[in-house]
Amino acid sequence: MPINQFSRSLPMMLYRTLDTVMPRFRKIFNDFGITEQQGRVLRVLWEQEQVTFKVLSELTLIPAPSLVGIVDRLQSSGLVVRRRSETDRRKVYVSATPKGVEFETEIMPRVASEYVALKQLVDAETWEQVLSGLERINARLNLR
Repeated sequence: MPINQFSRSLPMMLYRTLDTVMPRFRKIFNDFGITEQQGRVLRVLWEQEQVTFKVLSELTLIPAPSLVGIVDRLQSSGLVVRRRSETDRRKVYVSATPKGVEFETEIMPRVASEYVALKQLVDAETWEQVLSGLERINARLNLR
């Protein structure tokens, strides 16, 4: 089977799409004085009351060493807190503070608005096919 031309290869299509889509979301986060990575951390904490550093790293796709600095800055801003497990001192839990939770009501309507704009670029079936296709690729590659 021939390999697609470089510009239509899966990695290049993913990079190009990411470079087109992410500035929209980065702008929202920047308007609130946080980075895109900090926004990813907060998004996870808005969905889950508290998570361990390990789980937070897996869910945000941010390597643990980088995550430490990101959480440090969020904690300095009063948006998150850390708590060491009482039963296993190796585990550190991260959760959003009331100020961090309040950010959700300010940020997420704008994020939702961007999703509406993005979804209007294609029909609903195509949108779902793209997401489902990417999920299948990830699931199958993660089995290896």
